[in-house]
This record gives sequence, C-alpha cells and structure tokens, in this order.
Amino acid sequence: MRAFTYERARTPQAASHATLPAGAKFIAGGTNLLDLMKLDIERPTHLVDLGDLNLRAITGTRDGGLHVGALVTNTELASHPRVKTEYGVLSRAILAGASGQIRNKATTGGNLLQRARCPYFYDTNLPCNKREPGSGCAALTGLSRPLAVIGTSDACIAQHPSDMAVALRVLDATVNTVRPDGRERALTLDGLYRLPGDTPHLETTLEPGELITGVTLPPPVAGTHVYRKVRDRASYAFALVSVAAILNGKAARFAFGGVAPRPWRVEEAEGVSVDTAPGRRASAVIDRAFEGARPTAQNAFKLPLLRGTLTAVLESAHGGQA
Repeated sequence: MRAFTYERARTPQAASHATLPAGAKFIAGGTNLLDLMKLDIERPTHLVDLGDLNLRAITGTRDGGLHVGALVTNTELASHPRVKTEYGVLSRAILAGASGQIRNKATTGGNLLQRARCPYFYDTNLPCNKREPGSGCAALTGLSRPLAVIGTSDACIAQHPSDMAVALRVLDATVNTVRPDGRERALTLDGLYRLPGDTPHLETTLEPGELITGVTLPPPVAGTHVYRKVRDRASYAFALVSVAAILNGKAARFAFGGVAPRPWRVEEAEGVSVDTAPGRRASAVIDRAFEGARPTAQNAFKLPLLRGTLTAVLESAHGGQA
C-alpha cells in the first residue's frame, strides 16, 4: 500500500472541501476502498475520514417516506423496523449481499459507490479501461460469464455489483449530496450512475468533492416486496442475475441486477402482458426491458435465467399458480 495523509472531517461541507485536491478520497466503512488500495488499484494521496459526521440517522420525512443517512450501516438499514415492514425489498436485498461482518461496516453511501467486480479490473497485469483509461478491455475477449449484457460499450462490459442499489431503484429512491460550495442535489439512481460509453472510469455524475449525505425513500409502495438473487454459491457471492419486484395486482415494478453497469429498470416494460400467465408475462417483460442487449457467448445464459427468475417471482406472488 502506498503512503497517504489522513484527516477526520467535522462537517459534510468540510469533508467535501477536503477532497477537492486531485488524489483525495473519502473513506467511511472502507470495505471496498482498502482492498483496492492494497491491490494498488486505488492510489489516494489523502484520505478524508467521514466517521465523525452526523450522518447516521434514519428519520421519517414529511410525506411519509424515510431519510437514511449516508453512514447508516447496511446492517442497521436492513434491520430498521420501518424498512423491514414497509420497504421489504430493500431489507431483503441488503441481506442477500456480502457477509454479516461486511454489512456491519459497510455504509449506505459506500455501498452505492463500490467499484466494479470485473476480474480484469482487479488484475493489474491485464488491460482495463476502467482502471487505466485507454488501456483496453480484456473482458471482451476473455472471461465474461459474470459481466453485463446491456448498457455496455466496446470499452467496458463490467456489471454493477450492489444488491442494495437494485432495491433502491425499484423504490424510486433519490440520492442526496452536498458540493464543496454547500449546494445540495437530489439524484435519481439513473441520474447518479453513468453508462460506460468511451469513459468507463467515470462511473457516476458526482462532481469533484461532491459527498453523498443520504438516501431518501419515497412513501412506501403497497404490494408484495420480493428480492430474488441467483448466484454461483449460496452466500457471499455477487449476483449472476437478480430481480427486485413490487407486485400489487396488475401493478408491478421490476428492477434487475447483475446484468448492467447500473441497476436496470425500464418502466415501459412493467405493464406488458399483465393478463397472461407468469411465464409468458416474464418473457414479455424481459424482451421489452432488454431490447438491444449485447450478451457475449459466455453470458448469453443470463437472459433465459432472468426469464426463469422473474417467472418464479411472479408465481410466488400468485400462490405458486402458473
């Protein structure tokens, strides 16, 4: 690990200012950043510790929603009484990710900003446009089985790793930020995450020094909340595919994980074929939501796997009747 300087910020705006110089980075739970520093992938020259900031509360909003501070840990969020009962898809998605030890340290803001899990991003002996812009993408001709099938480019096919973010997308959550000059913003998940295009090293629309201060959940959405994750082993593995769903009669919301550079949701697909059997409806939803998909030969299986997973979600909501 390379040498770096360190400070503890006292206010969000002070933290934001402190990371304006090139090479400075925020650190909260550190569950991803420290690993990347040990691998010489992240090379910060200055770390700004957010641990003293007053961003650890979960509070109700005036319209009946919830505001979640950026430093609320994944364990605290998943176990909050209102999240468990009114935002079940979020609680289930968080518990489907990582391990108990990591969830105890990982924060809400950090979870949103975790880096890609593409094997070539972590292998510093091979080219990766996300790690070294302009170096190439080894995944295009190498191992691509776990990677994205839509929203990709010729420069990058890495998938977004967060389970929590998929649930936040189906809930229409917004991400709250503060910039060094004190101005605040509220971003949708689609507004936060960039698609790779020709600049896959730029993963979000956050400006230099802009700090995530929290996440706002709108009032609860009635219906059955489901998060179903398919992975290579039963625990401590990233999703091959995942489905976050809220089902309420003919009304439905779907977001998908493990398949795109950001949580993938196409609202226009959610109302198709609502009067058909779960299997046919799932196929219609996936066909619409994944129009333009560009899977590789190694990960083309993800599209039929998504159909099967969504079919199972719909069948479970219909008492197991196909």
